[in-house]
Amino acid sequence: MIYVIDHNDSFTHNVIHQFSCFDKVVCDNYDQININKIKKASVLVFSPGPGNPSDYPETSKIYNKFKGKKKMIGICLGFQQILFCEGAKIIEQKKIYHGFQSNIRVVNNKSLFKRGKTFKVGRYHSLKLKEPFKNNNFEITMRCLESKVAMAFENNIDKIYGFQFHPESFLTINGNLLIKKILSA
Repeated sequence: MIYVIDHNDSFTHNVIHQFSCFDKVVCDNYDQININKIKKASVLVFSPGPGNPSDYPETSKIYNKFKGKKKMIGICLGFQQILFCEGAKIIEQKKIYHGFQSNIRVVNNKSLFKRGKTFKVGRYHSLKLKEPFKNNNFEITMRCLESKVAMAFENNIDKIYGFQFHPESFLTINGNLLIKKILSA
């Protein structure tokens, strides 16, 4: 079972639909998290949402409690939330990307994806990871070709993955392939 934590975002319904192609999905709002459901889940997904990661202390507690015990995937705000919990600073971008398609490239040899591979992805965010960000287990694996902004990370030791973009968006080409690869890792 996949447990999705919803951060009050309309895209969460698309996330649920996408992940349901691979397993049963259960979803609860971030302020109604069910620990028993989390314990039964094989994967935790932190959904997109409005605001800043600091607005969701409940999600931070869940991340810290289950890090290394459950596979985790963060999408957009969820990406930022995980990095925020790891001590990263999340800042405003100069350009806002809402409903924007970008080309991104795999930039890391440690990635589950082939280095140099490019993807067209849908972006809906005004915040980004402030770099440099250093963490022994977290590797930035994809970057926007235009802005060089971090677009994905992988922590293959703790099985934690994140996408700044939306793999469930119609603007993302092969989004199901990206999710399938992460789920099978």
